[in-house]
Amino acid sequence: MQLLLADQLGPHFELEEKLLLPIVDGQFSKRNYHRQKAHLIRYAQLARAKASNVETVRLESYRDLKDFPALTSMVTGSSRSFDALSDLLKLTKLENPGFCSGKQDWIAYLAKAGKRLRLEDFYRLQRHRLDLLMDNKEPVGGKWNFDEENRLPPPKPGLGLPSPYRPIEDELDNQVRAELDALEKNGKATFIGLDGPRIFPGDRVQALAALNDFITNRLDLFGPYEDAMDNRDWTMAHSMLSVPMNLGLLSPLEVVNAAVEAYKSGSARLASVEGFVRQIIGWRDYVWQLYWHFDQDYQNLNELGATAEIPAGWQDLTAKGIDANCLSSTLKDINERAWTHHIPRLMVLGNTALQRGFDPKAVNDWFIDAFADGTPWVMPANVIGMSLYADGGKMSTKPYTSGGAYINKMSNYCGSCKFKPTVRVGEDACPFTAGYWNFLSKNSERLKSNHRMSQPMAGLRRLTDLEQLLNQEQSRESL
Repeated sequence: MQLLLADQLGPHFELEEKLLLPIVDGQFSKRNYHRQKAHLIRYAQLARAKASNVETVRLESYRDLKDFPALTSMVTGSSRSFDALSDLLKLTKLENPGFCSGKQDWIAYLAKAGKRLRLEDFYRLQRHRLDLLMDNKEPVGGKWNFDEENRLPPPKPGLGLPSPYRPIEDELDNQVRAELDALEKNGKATFIGLDGPRIFPGDRVQALAALNDFITNRLDLFGPYEDAMDNRDWTMAHSMLSVPMNLGLLSPLEVVNAAVEAYKSGSARLASVEGFVRQIIGWRDYVWQLYWHFDQDYQNLNELGATAEIPAGWQDLTAKGIDANCLSSTLKDINERAWTHHIPRLMVLGNTALQRGFDPKAVNDWFIDAFADGTPWVMPANVIGMSLYADGGKMSTKPYTSGGAYINKMSNYCGSCKFKPTVRVGEDACPFTAGYWNFLSKNSERLKSNHRMSQPMAGLRRLTDLEQLLNQEQSRESL
């Protein structure tokens, strides 16, 4: 009998005839999950349990599975703790079909990459190997990516797209809500964020409906506006399919094949399809492989010695004490939906955490808990590496930070904000603009040998009001 985990709920994970699906309350006692994330996990498990070849068991801990001698195998889990579980239970570990590359594909990549790990190299190998958007061994359109076409700010009238697919809640949602209420009442779980209604697919039928909705209504405009932020439109043209993919309800290959077919049929532009495909077979798989490639201490790295606590308005998602419009709006989106797209994550949340020196491990854990698609494998490379530079450059060659000018260019947040993106000193000084220079100054010794930081460091040396700025940021009470 194959052990089926909570992120392995689609048909492509059925690698043996009989499946055991444990429903474990203890997973909610160890972390302060967003209420909607917990709801979605439990709903998806109970929906999967309806299949005739699935046996379910209610447990307090996954370790209680030691009492099930019929278990023989388990798909490689999405965290080392589950990998250790298979060792404890002496299960055969099966290759994880929830990604577009396997262990041997990564080994082949490493043989070519050597010590120089680059997403772009991995992505091109993936395109070749999977024969996606290829024309006789050359990329369709003559280029590997179309980033220069995909950097538009939000249009003033908005995108004008229909609302994204949303499932209709049913009796199973009522059951899940009652179970989570009971866990909270009995002190067995503490959640953050607002309760429903559920906005993400929780079973295979709903997941396919969400995929079809994105391909039909949103994919064509995904590329040009994938980096844009609009406080009137929390989804823009993003797919939100990371959520059902990370639950295992959709195979990433069926998702990218659907996108490629949309390009072939003429219903979606190449720049959008290529950008979307790159996110999945490139970035998503790359981050998954890096999770296993880096050692277990990766999530504890802290190259810049950041130790500041995450503010209370972040931890409980209320945005209390936060005045910057971009940051408070992003936290509001997460509070209401357990999701926001990748640019607010990187350039608002990650940028703030980097500039203000929040403890990297605490930020990593917060991202896992607060986001519906947050998993132990997806966050370390994204948060510890790309966002916070806590790995010293294993993921990116320089800190990924910017001042308020970027947010002003790529969003409509700044016009109604009390802070001004062009101002770095004074009552209306933008926390991101001032924070950018403050960060560079605080870390100048660590970053001065990084050739990619030579231009920003030269700009830092030209500032005539640096001392005033540093004093201001040291005593800043409001972000």
